[in-house]
Formats: sequence, structure tokens, C-alpha cells
Amino acid sequence: MTKKINFTQTLLSTFPPPKKGTRTYYYDSKVPGLGIMIFPSGTKTFFLYKRIHDKPVKVKLGRFQEISVEQARNLAFRNLNDIANGIDPNEEKKKLRNQSTFKELAERFINEYSKHRKKSWKNDLGYYTNHLKLLDRKNLSSITPTFLEKLHNNIKTDKGLYAANRVLALLKTMFNKAIDWGYSGSNPTSKIKKFAEKTRDRAIQPHELKKFFESLKRESNIFFKAYIYMSLLTGARRQNVLSMRWQDINFGDCEWIIKDTKNGEPHTVSLVPQAIDTLKELEKYSGCEWVFPSHTSKSGHLEEPKKAWKRLLERADISDLRIHDLRRTMASWQVRTGANSFIISKTLGHKTQQATAIYARVSRDVARESMENAVNAMFKYN
Repeated sequence: MTKKINFTQTLLSTFPPPKKGTRTYYYDSKVPGLGIMIFPSGTKTFFLYKRIHDKPVKVKLGRFQEISVEQARNLAFRNLNDIANGIDPNEEKKKLRNQSTFKELAERFINEYSKHRKKSWKNDLGYYTNHLKLLDRKNLSSITPTFLEKLHNNIKTDKGLYAANRVLALLKTMFNKAIDWGYSGSNPTSKIKKFAEKTRDRAIQPHELKKFFESLKRESNIFFKAYIYMSLLTGARRQNVLSMRWQDINFGDCEWIIKDTKNGEPHTVSLVPQAIDTLKELEKYSGCEWVFPSHTSKSGHLEEPKKAWKRLLERADISDLRIHDLRRTMASWQVRTGANSFIISKTLGHKTQQATAIYARVSRDVARESMENAVNAMFKYN
């Protein structure tokens, strides 16, 4: 019996199992070739039926409830695209099953997925290199939840819970992609829970500002000194400030355009007078495209100035402060001077679907005024 219907979670849940020795097939009315096969046991399996090189081929997509109707449709479209490009999905599955070591998965994940989909792909590579190389020779099917849970705990002990959770998240994504690519096993991380994380709210407090500014004034490295000032005065993300280019600074409009942001959209940062003064002073030493150049880094610009930051904090006698906390400091002082959450969102370049419609109406002048109020309040301690 074959019927074409509009697949929904509710509808498919109501279909009863067929009689023993038979199977029931239904086809989706929205995606050509997408079907569901119902067994007497009650198991329901999504599949894609398509002719490849004039031969009928059935590609298993996954069990109903383990994957949703939406996921089944996405998988079907992905396989249809492969077929249109001359790729037999079943043959690809066989290849993966025959080459299913963790190292092969990791290399494919980094090169075919992470590098093309994630701006933070180097973080993935780092987590793999530092924590997951011990899995390289293992077959995917031999990697158990018990082993990974122990690994998760060991990383927490050695490197902290945040690193452990990032590695767990990476493993979860890698195994999900392996399943998308044809691995027939289950995801061994599915029931491993991440460690509870505390939300960090550290910012420079009023009683610390005077010591912080005094220490910064004593800094001899002009580029590091300016970098810290610009991080504090703009509230921008660390990597964006480090890779700031002169061509993106508009001195006339007192603006800095960040073209490559975390949320994928350009962000215009208002530059307060103190930021403009810092940049104009630094411009005297400009000899390349980077605002904060470095002769020793591969990128050509300043990279992770950990030693200089540690030196700054030791002089100021301030502990538990990270460079990223300078971004939070801008926001906290905006709050102190009366800014609302939507103005702060616009200042920092946050983007959420809920907030977009509201803070999109906040003018740059309002955001600039809020930043100036915050900076003026901080600089009373300078």
C-alpha cells in the first residue's frame, strides 16, 4: 500500500503498524522521493527513493522520532543534491564505514565543514589537536559514552570545565556530521551532560579604575597601551580590536566599521573623543595597514598580548580580570550612566531576533551619547 501525504509529526505518530510479514509505505507530498516505511514492530524509518544511473536506489535517512520530519526533509534535499551531482549516497556511506577512524572523521570535519561554516574553525582544530588526538586510531564504533565521559572529566581536572564543555560540544557536532555522512552508529555523546557554567560578570569596578589607568600610563609598549585603551573605549571584541585596519577608520564621522563580525553582519562603532585622540597619536607610528602591527606574528598584527596584560595587572594589583572583561566594562558603565539594554546591544553589536526590530531604531547618535557618558564617568578616575 503506497500513499502520498503531507508529513507532519502528529500525523506520522498516529499511523499503526501493519500486519506481521508486511510493511506499509507512505510518501511525502512536499519532497519528491521522501518516504517512510512502517514495520510490524512499530518502527518507522525515513528513506529517499530515487533512480541513480537507471537503477532504483533506496537511501536510509533515519528513524522517525530520532529525527524529525523537518530533519528528514533536509536530509532528503541534501541527498537529492548529491545525486544531481552524480554522487551515490549509499556508496558514500560504504566509504565512510570502510574508513571510519576518528582521525579520518576529524580531518573531513575540519576541512569540509568547519573551515567553510565556522569563523572559529581554528578553535575546533585546537581542541582536536590538544585534547582529541588520542582518539585518532580508534574506529568510530569503538568510541563509547563511558570513555568520552571519562575524557570529559579528565579535561575538566586538567584544563577546567569551560574547556571540557567546549570539547564535548565539538565531539557532539562531529558525530552528528558523521551520521549525516553515513555513519550507521549512534552519537556516543548524546547522554553526556556538560558541566554547569557560571555566567561571568566581571568588569572593572570604580575602586579599581584609578589603579588600572595609572598602570596603563606606565606601559612602555605604545601599541599594547593603545590596544587596551581602544578595547575599553569601544567595547569591541578582542579579535576585532586586534585586527583593526586604518582603512576601516573614518576620522571625519568618528566611526570604525567592523566588517567581519561574530554575527556575520558589519557593525559600525562610534568613536568617542578619547578613542579618536588615541588613534591620532598612534597614527604617527603607522607603517602598515594594521592599527596594532606586530613584526613577530604571522598575521602581521598584535596577537594575544598575555605577558603585557599580566604585567599591567601586576602593576595595578588587580586580579581575575581578562581582556574580554573590558568589553563588559563598557556595558556596565553604560548601565551606570542610564543606558537601556537596547542601546547597549547596539553599542556592542549584539544581534538577536527578539531585539533586532527594537534596537535597529536606536540611532547612532543615541549610542554615541551613551558611550561618551560611560567613558566620561570612567575617565574621572584617569
